[in-house]
Amino acid sequence: MSHPLAKLSITIDTEFVFEADLRMGKGLIWATAEDLNRNRGRVLSLYRQTLRSLNSPSLPLNFASRLAMKAKVRAMFWVGSDERSLHNIADLIDAAEYSLSFLKNGRFPPRHIT
Repeated sequence: MSHPLAKLSITIDTEFVFEADLRMGKGLIWATAEDLNRNRGRVLSLYRQTLRSLNSPSLPLNFASRLAMKAKVRAMFWVGSDERSLHNIADLIDAAEYSLSFLKNGRFPPRHIT
């Protein structure tokens, strides 16, 4: 049994370091109910912030485009809700935070969905 605050670090090709926080759940690769519950508040917060940031007047969107973008965001979060891999969940959260940082500044992410 490892320490409850243990972290797993994996180095690949000496350039990429991946850190997974293993302190809550028992799943190492696949998410347990505990893991999913731990991320729930963070994901809901990202979802709400992303939808709110699409209402920004600094984004060059008309009403129909704004509604279409919100529908795409809902669809992406809905598809992501079926994910059970810890690594993929972490990647999806990182991507949402990255996109949100651009939207909060009134810009679209570099590779936004058109």
